[in-house]
Amino acid sequence: MNIFDELTWRGLIQDISDPEAFTKLKAGDACYIGFDPTASSLQVGNLVQILVSIHLTKAGLKPILLFGGATGMIGDPGGRSTERNLMSLDDVARNVELQAAQARALWKNAGTDVEPEVVNNIDWTRGISYLEFLRDIGKHFTVNYMLQKDSVKSRLAGEGISYTEFSYMLLQAFDFLHLYKNKVCRLQFGGSDQWGNLTAGLELIRRKVQGEAYAFSVPLITNAEGKKFGKSAGNAVWLDPNLTSPYQFHQFWLNVKDSEVIKLLKVFTFTPRDEIERLEREMNEHPEKRDAQKFLADALCTLVHGQQATEDAKRAAGALFGGSLEGFSSKQLLEIFSEAPSTTLKKTEIAELDVVSLLAQTLCSSKGEARRLIQGGGIYIDNERVSEPTMLISSTKLLETGFIVMRSGKKNYHLVKVTE
Repeated sequence: MNIFDELTWRGLIQDISDPEAFTKLKAGDACYIGFDPTASSLQVGNLVQILVSIHLTKAGLKPILLFGGATGMIGDPGGRSTERNLMSLDDVARNVELQAAQARALWKNAGTDVEPEVVNNIDWTRGISYLEFLRDIGKHFTVNYMLQKDSVKSRLAGEGISYTEFSYMLLQAFDFLHLYKNKVCRLQFGGSDQWGNLTAGLELIRRKVQGEAYAFSVPLITNAEGKKFGKSAGNAVWLDPNLTSPYQFHQFWLNVKDSEVIKLLKVFTFTPRDEIERLEREMNEHPEKRDAQKFLADALCTLVHGQQATEDAKRAAGALFGGSLEGFSSKQLLEIFSEAPSTTLKKTEIAELDVVSLLAQTLCSSKGEARRLIQGGGIYIDNERVSEPTMLISSTKLLETGFIVMRSGKKNYHLVKVTE
């Protein structure tokens, strides 16, 4: 399978400037993808582009990751209905540093022999005056040409677009020209909402240096409801473990729907076709096992956070099904039982409190019900069965973490938060 067929089968090509592009590129030609550092971390939407870049690397192209130290101060209008908030130079520079470190780590975790070259467009943009830019770049584009781009038309039909964001495609086109001339970069790709900017770069290279370059777009990954994948109620699924923990990250993939999981295996993993087809057959025959989701969650968590983080995430998930809670930090316990109801008590309040009294304040309607459940073997503290109604809460193992985990039956949890 050649690289075009591979990317097409995985659903990773939407538009392409020349269907024969991959046969015209030479081994060693560079390809690039750009990231606007408008946040301190990459998220799963960015991960798609990085994985595509790794596919291209394996096909013999030289990867370049461009971070928009310049364009990030403006913001791409594509995919947005309103104007972005402008960022300071210091904020953008800090985000560039953080995102570039994440990208390098992902590349290393993917096991490729070739490292991507990381560039920052502030390096070739900051020294150019406004008049120079208008004379050397702006003159090659008509306003009519720019108005035809979907990213501009959609904004004009809504709240309008500032001259600042309107100019964004010229800056991105200039990036492509710079890399074409200085890095033998003949291919750019990006999200489908970038298509107008991608083709603007091809136009500039053709007009300015009579060169031939290529571009393709990657479909925006959406869920079954058509919402941008990796976002829920405005919150992205981040690659930074401090923003989205490995446990939350693993759970996100573990909980994808059957109707989505095969598509996501193609997009987000390097799993061979025959293995994905095997997982699809197993899912159709035994959907209750969720083997495809488990495979996806393990593969993605390991790629982003490493094998140990994946094992820890799986152990944390096991805690919801009665696994041991020993060794978990207070932060991890909060993540694991984030959806459970909770009660906050002072340490002095539970000093002489027995389990029946606590149950009556949490899981049970009365002390009588609590005693009956204990006698029936249906009450657990810190996932260990309670056999004595007179057991003192002060003897629980997790108390030093500031939490007590109460459970009735298989999954009826209640978290007790203990304060000083």
